[in-house]
Amino acid sequence: MTSLHIAGNVDATLVSIIEGGNYNVVIALVDENTREQVLPHVPCLRKAPVIEIPSGDDNKTLATLTQVWQDLERCGATRQSLLVNLGGGVVTDLGGMAAATFKRGIDFVNVPTTLLGAVDAALGGKTGINFNSLKNEIGVFATPRAVIVSTEFFATLPREEFKSGFAEMLKHAMLDSCDSFSRLLAFDFENIDYESLLAQLKTSLQVKQRIVEQDPTEQGLRKALNFGHTVGHAFESKALNEGNPVPHGYAVAWGLVVEVVLSHMMMDFPSSKLYSLARFVKDNYGVFHITCDHYDELIGLMQHDKKSCAGEINCTLLKECGEVTINNTVSPESIKAALDIYRDLMGI
Repeated sequence: MTSLHIAGNVDATLVSIIEGGNYNVVIALVDENTREQVLPHVPCLRKAPVIEIPSGDDNKTLATLTQVWQDLERCGATRQSLLVNLGGGVVTDLGGMAAATFKRGIDFVNVPTTLLGAVDAALGGKTGINFNSLKNEIGVFATPRAVIVSTEFFATLPREEFKSGFAEMLKHAMLDSCDSFSRLLAFDFENIDYESLLAQLKTSLQVKQRIVEQDPTEQGLRKALNFGHTVGHAFESKALNEGNPVPHGYAVAWGLVVEVVLSHMMMDFPSSKLYSLARFVKDNYGVFHITCDHYDELIGLMQHDKKSCAGEINCTLLKECGEVTINNTVSPESIKAALDIYRDLMGI
């Protein structure tokens, strides 16, 4: 089981984890941004060998993974080594994949430096890379030894990156309760209280950890965490294919709206909460512009989603906030109707 640390001081927490293991070498994995902006603030890694990968989701590839394997060899990594993934979702996804497969598995610790990385990629044991223009198409389940989450790195995040992570918190809130959902809808992006954020982040992570611990390899309940992602990944893949990528959390926010529309159509989810969500997403994330000419392309992307089976589209839906239903087969006709309503709600 992953040890989750909600920490004020990342370095002190990491020191205690390293001292608790018998590692022959501790290696830091970073991208160019976290090497410059974050690594100097983690003193216990100053003498550690460093592997640097290029930033950006378009670099979450087999070529980059191969580079990390080669660098692990260069650093003298063995099965008694520790890899510290210091960065956003690309670093923790790819670093976890590298650690899980190198010499059939070495220990790794995730230290997310973005809000999205903290609530989405770092915790839960999913690792992977993109392949053939599909998100996270190749990967393995691998449990990090620990995840260290702190808001000390979030204050410098560009607002777009912060909002991207917040969308995953919004998903967790809807899976949790109506009260959690209402609290996040009142969040003020212009005047962020980081102490309050840390408490909300802890609640969000506990929702995810509770689900993951009951179903670590996504055989049942964990599918709840895919809420918003069947449609969201289709939006994201479409944008990527067009050479105009959108932040993951923005795609999830738009996907949440569509899947809440489906929840209203198929599960009688309350329309008042649907309107509140759509208004919040439109005000804070803008809109993903589509026309009816794009429907078949989006449906094709959903049919290729890892959650789909035999070409059928599978969605997690809600009867109400906190009342989750998994393994819902959704017809192309229902998807088209939901996309029509999405366009109306978002003023497209």
